[in-house]
Amino acid sequence: MSKNGIYDQLTSEYGENFSAEAAQYAVDNMKADWNENALKKAKIYSDTMSMSKSGIYRQLTSDSGEKFTAEEAQYAIDNIRADWNKNALSKAKTYQQMNMSPKAIYDQLISEYGEGFTSEEAQYAIDNL
Repeated sequence: MSKNGIYDQLTSEYGENFSAEAAQYAVDNMKADWNENALKKAKIYSDTMSMSKSGIYRQLTSDSGEKFTAEEAQYAIDNIRADWNKNALSKAKTYQQMNMSPKAIYDQLISEYGEGFTSEEAQYAIDNL
């Protein structure tokens, strides 16, 4: 988890319900490598959800997601070993099962509001469906 994610879990009325002061003390005194935590989370998203580089970055930094800092998320993206073409193809196959046309799949793959793959990764996926 990220530092902010842990803090939110500790202070949440649906989580641990600690005071803000206690939670802040806890996260300030943790010995954690936040970059490595972000990298491990990025690997999970790549391996289990076949996400794109930009999709993982957005998820890692999102206030509704993992809440890593931009620097921690960038570290993860810079250091993850992922086959982005394979991830794009996996996503494309999912959309193909939904009876989407190759053009619609391509558009979904490259959309910043969709999957966020590069045009090259999306084209690889379409070419290998």
